[in-house]
Amino acid sequence: MSYNESQDSEFDPGMERILRQHFESESEDLRSPNDPWEWLESRMEEPDPPSFLSRLTSGFGPLTQFRVSPSFAGAGVAVVAVAVAAAVWAVSGDGGPEQSGGIAALPPTEAPISASAATTAPVIPTAVPAGAADPTVEATVESVASGETSPAEESDTRQVATADATTTISEPTEVASDSPAPTNESVPTAVVASVPTPAPQATTAPPPTRESVPVTRIAEVETVEEVEAESGAMAAPSAPMATAAPAAMASMPAPPKAAESPAAPASHPSRPPRPVPTVAPGFGRTPTATTFRDYQRQQFVAAAEDNVSTFSLDTDRTSFQLALNWARAGYEIDPDSVRAEEWLNAFNYEYDPPSSNDEFAVVGDLFPHPLDDEKHLARIAFQAPELADNKPLNVTLVLDASGSMADGNRVGIARQAAESIRQSLRPNDRIAVVHFTQDVIRQNTVEHTHPADSDVRRSISWLQPHGSTNVQAGLNLGVRLAAEAREEHPDAYNYVILMSDGVANVDATDPFSILETAYDPDSSNPIRLITIGVGINNYNDPLLEQLAQHGNGWYRYLDSAEQAQATFARENWLALSTPFADQTRAQVTWNTEAVERWRIIGYENRVTADETFTQDRKEFAEIYSGAATTVLYELELTEAVRSFSSHTRIGAVELRWVDPDTGDSRNQSTTLTGNPTANFAGRDGTLANFGAIVALTADLYGILPEAENLAAGSEALPEVHSGLSTMQEKLRALEGELRTLDSYRDFSFLLDHLTDSLEEKLPPSARSGYSP
Repeated sequence: MSYNESQDSEFDPGMERILRQHFESESEDLRSPNDPWEWLESRMEEPDPPSFLSRLTSGFGPLTQFRVSPSFAGAGVAVVAVAVAAAVWAVSGDGGPEQSGGIAALPPTEAPISASAATTAPVIPTAVPAGAADPTVEATVESVASGETSPAEESDTRQVATADATTTISEPTEVASDSPAPTNESVPTAVVASVPTPAPQATTAPPPTRESVPVTRIAEVETVEEVEAESGAMAAPSAPMATAAPAAMASMPAPPKAAESPAAPASHPSRPPRPVPTVAPGFGRTPTATTFRDYQRQQFVAAAEDNVSTFSLDTDRTSFQLALNWARAGYEIDPDSVRAEEWLNAFNYEYDPPSSNDEFAVVGDLFPHPLDDEKHLARIAFQAPELADNKPLNVTLVLDASGSMADGNRVGIARQAAESIRQSLRPNDRIAVVHFTQDVIRQNTVEHTHPADSDVRRSISWLQPHGSTNVQAGLNLGVRLAAEAREEHPDAYNYVILMSDGVANVDATDPFSILETAYDPDSSNPIRLITIGVGINNYNDPLLEQLAQHGNGWYRYLDSAEQAQATFARENWLALSTPFADQTRAQVTWNTEAVERWRIIGYENRVTADETFTQDRKEFAEIYSGAATTVLYELELTEAVRSFSSHTRIGAVELRWVDPDTGDSRNQSTTLTGNPTANFAGRDGTLANFGAIVALTADLYGILPEAENLAAGSEALPEVHSGLSTMQEKLRALEGELRTLDSYRDFSFLLDHLTDSLEEKLPPSARSGYSP
């Protein structure tokens, strides 16, 4: 029995009749079509009926063709909101204001929206390529930059710069092809809020000239901090200053990795233990768009055929700092990024200083190989003297402001490093600033002036990422300004400091072409090029390394604002900026009666032809005050000396360099001896063994294929993994004496990371523990 036939049914029979007639009349439409897919496709082509909201907004169509002021737009939105609320209230049928409270009964928002806050948030400036921008917007922007805006146009101008930010940001920007330019959507809100408010190219007039800014000159004080503290007349910059960078950087959100955690200094015995960072290895995850060069591992050479080894002394440490930063971020280390000599020289081995200030202290010794009983290791160390920093400096900062610098905290790190350098300078030093993207940003350029000049501080604080990367243009101007400063102050040391991720993509993009146009012909008082690398993803290591090597300077990597501040603190920077030796190289001649075969560990891109040893060449290394350089060789000794229980002559080493002050060539020679059966003891022995473990770890890992092919497997994997496991055991044996050092804990963490990442890639037979 159907429901409407029930005795208890209250269903109206008349209504039932009407419904039956209706459905019978509509029966044709309710039937299933012969071809359902054809029917569905036809329905897809029919437009959906417009919604209530679209009908409502369509009434404002004519207004969308014009720009309206923020106040008019706000009023319009308010009217629409009131109308919608009234309609909802009327339709609900809940009664009038007496019952529901009317508009006053609507729930209030938790926090009212401030119109001024919505229109004054700082916007990351973006460079618009020629021909790509809207002419109307471009003309408006140019009028703002020139200060020619009339009062009647003021509200529309503010809209271009702030409230209508999408009009500016959405324009095509000239950025690195492998790194999008920052937009309002891509930049975290906290970053935009915490960076110093810049004076963008498009919307603000150029910074004031030095003539318009009072500069206090106090000859008696020693540092910029003292000048600024004692000078009440110094005009404060309009933008927040980088001197407050530690607090500002703390407010910035950390990237989704531990990429910006500070790297430890080389050796600090007095520091309390620091917890080892615990980051899960990435196991196959590698940074994107990174560029490294495989220089190929040095091979053994028979001493009877060639017993001379010539190389440039190296003081870079970047390869180790890069690897440590990657490991902390959970990335797998690219074997091509590993340069064993830079890992070895990242640590302090506490060598004794030389007996005089015009020569090196040279240490040579011999000890058993930790991985092969048939071999020995020879260590040769060169310690430069500590010099007084009594010579003025001409410093030119060349700052990368391209779009790729928006990744992570690169701009914050570069800004902190630049500000730390500025603060470390003295009143008789001079500093200049250059910003570059696809070209030099002229309104941010400051020619050489006193480090306390407010123009310098403003320029540093205005560093923001946008546009492409023309390293050549930035360095060309930087070298020209440095040459002009050298003419005005010939008694000063001259440094050009490039801070960049190295992703050059406009004009010359290789280091030699760049240096061709930024050539410095004066070798008597050279311009020294220092390169500072920042970032993980989208990073070009060979460009920065080769620019420094062939530019008579050195290369460093910074992974945090804190490390930037520590590296360029006054006591550190003045040592780094005081050269002891230019164009420094060494030549080792092995005694063929004691050495059968030899191989240098690392230095692949520093080895040079023997005949160049007597030539003064700019690609040879600059050694700064107090710097130490360590070199390790693997040796196979002759049968005649293997069982010697006393010191024997294994070779000789000669050094050549150019005196930075006089331009004279200098040389120094030392005999190398060692006891083939002796082991190191005491603190020196512990540090020597630690250095050997570091160098051999890098040397082993570097023979693996590049990261892209490493995951596919390698015949060398089991051998390398076994060697790294042995290095772990050797390192643990040193823990009792070195565990208080940051350097020991950092390297232990990195070695564990390397070993664990390789273990995941071993073939099953290598992990089983069973014999085949």
